[in-house]
Amino acid sequence: MSTPPLLPLEDALRILRDAFPAPATAEVRADRDDPALDLSSMDGAALRASDGVAPRRVLGTRYAGDPPTLEVAPGTCVRIMTGAAVPPGADAVVPVEELEVRGDALVPVRPPRAGENIRPRAGQARAGDLLLPAGEPARAARVGLLAQVGMPVPPLARVKVGVVATGDELNAHPAPHQIRDSNGPMLEALAHALGADVRRLPALPDEPAAVRAFLEDLGDLGILLTSGGVSAGEKDHLPRVLADMGARILFHKIRLKPGKPMLTALLDGRIILGLPGNPVSSYINALMFLPVALAGLQGRRAPEPWKEGLLRAPVPNPGDRPLLHPCRRQGRDLDPLPSRGSADLVRLAQAEAFAWIPEGGLAAGPTRYLDVV
Repeated sequence: MSTPPLLPLEDALRILRDAFPAPATAEVRADRDDPALDLSSMDGAALRASDGVAPRRVLGTRYAGDPPTLEVAPGTCVRIMTGAAVPPGADAVVPVEELEVRGDALVPVRPPRAGENIRPRAGQARAGDLLLPAGEPARAARVGLLAQVGMPVPPLARVKVGVVATGDELNAHPAPHQIRDSNGPMLEALAHALGADVRRLPALPDEPAAVRAFLEDLGDLGILLTSGGVSAGEKDHLPRVLADMGARILFHKIRLKPGKPMLTALLDGRIILGLPGNPVSSYINALMFLPVALAGLQGRRAPEPWKEGLLRAPVPNPGDRPLLHPCRRQGRDLDPLPSRGSADLVRLAQAEAFAWIPEGGLAAGPTRYLDVV
């Protein structure tokens, strides 16, 4: 039987993004003119442009939030602050920097222009205008717009993320044939840095019954990060257990080095991100896929993670998968670190970025990279 081709990274990310329904957000309409009155866009003096550079007697001062009660007649003006309503009779605002004080009067240093430094009523929207169609992602600016037009603001809650490592070799006081759980704390720190409400759970043994019992009692978790048990070995039980439980396997194994065994599934409305056990693989997969899962559960789209940089030394890649190689970074300049593979937690801890190295390797020059978190 032929082995199915590995899924390219971009396809895997797209599949995960598409697993979430379109945001159930309502259309947003202006409930009144925006702005509701003419507003000053500068600190200065509200006056009549037709008076030219003649001195103006100051009637008073108006601040943002004050009602427009003073009326500007010829030869008068009102001191005004940014965001304040322009008083009746005024049709221009002259900035403080362009005013001279002569006794009790203010004098423009140049002829004012009608309409200058005024945000006109309904300049942004008229009452009833459609501002955003239904189904727009729940970005932060959209929430601000909801508040501006008086619509209910949805409650904001952090996604609950569980982190669990698997493996009989894990022990807090390891014998020579055992290791400490480093992936669990690392993934917990990463999820916390990405804004999740994180819960680190006790490590699981390499037993199918234990894995299934754990998956049947995930409580209020929205995302589960597992580390280990996702490859094709005799003790890699997670793929089989998830399939037996009726989980929807979105993909398993991607064309990336390190990080090939990556598994992603939906189980009872939760996202399961099955990460490899080697720490560099586990970290890179979490760095790529956890932001997408967090964003999807919050009805938004994760920001583009890639940045453009310059590799300052060649990196070989003789394999048949693209490589993410650890680097130090100075601005856009990427200095490759010597790497001993996907178990090299020392280099992972030293890395400030991961450079994209295509199959066949890359000479010094432009490439894209991921910042570490």
